Amino acid sequence: MEEENQTMPIKFYLMGFSKHPHLQPLFFAIFFIIYMLALLGNIVISTIITIDSRLHTPMYFFLINLSILDICCTTAAIPKILQIILSEEKTLSFSGCISQLFIFSLAVGTELILLAVMSYDRYVAISIPLHYATIMSKRTCVLLATAVWLLGFTNSMTHTSLILKLKFCQHNILDHFYCEITPVLKVACSDTYINDVVIVISDIILGMVCFILTVISYTYIILAILKIRSAEKKKKAFSTCASHLTVVTLFYGGVIYTYVRPAFSSHLEEDKIISAVYAIISPVLNPIIYSLRNKEVISALRKLVERNVYSRR
Repeated sequence: MEEENQTMPIKFYLMGFSKHPHLQPLFFAIFFIIYMLALLGNIVISTIITIDSRLHTPMYFFLINLSILDICCTTAAIPKILQIILSEEKTLSFSGCISQLFIFSLAVGTELILLAVMSYDRYVAISIPLHYATIMSKRTCVLLATAVWLLGFTNSMTHTSLILKLKFCQHNILDHFYCEITPVLKVACSDTYINDVVIVISDIILGMVCFILTVISYTYIILAILKIRSAEKKKKAFSTCASHLTVVTLFYGGVIYTYVRPAFSSHLEEDKIISAVYAIISPVLNPIIYSLRNKEVISALRKLVERNVYSRR
């Protein structure tokens, strides 16, 4: 029977909104607005950094990479969510689910590593400012970015390949908004022991190691700031890393809650909400956090707007 099921089209039923049918229009409006804001915000901040030569520094180079990841993350999830909300049949094909899972895990895994690299960049800028240009050279930044994307791709490909080896029944009910590794494994019709082991290894390498490296970087950053005698210089030093620290806290908080806590307990409704925070809300907030708390970005945006206004006159 199991072999027969594998020859039939495999479908995944996403039940994330089925418990609140009367709120479907509201959900559609909220997700549509969130997606537009995420796209607009990340495209604008990437455009500003690309156009303004004063922002051609390692920190903003990595910020462009973060914006690309945020666009990938929201694009992998939200358009399909919108389609499912409008459709009477809340289904997703096997290929569609695997594609969504691959892109989403690629974005999340890569962002974990990227945030650790960005923390190191801030550590060098504040703790070793005289050697910053030498340590964070253009070549080094390109190599770091390449390594970040390759590690993220390898992690995502590993999880996806292992999931493709599993057997699924013809109909699979996912109590979630989109296809993510953990919900998909729960509905598999074959043993997922190897998948679970690889997830633990991945969590340790990408999650805990990157988190520890980030904590170490910020420990040294705080110690360096405390040694600064001038209150004005302290404020300026802290402002250069405050935006990144906010993004790190928001993202890591959601990821740790979603992937570490289920090992001890499981609350599906809470999992869906927290997952939405780091996968959907975070990409919207990142451009806002970096722009509102950064005078250089605000200045570059103002000049870009003024230039476009004057060119039309």
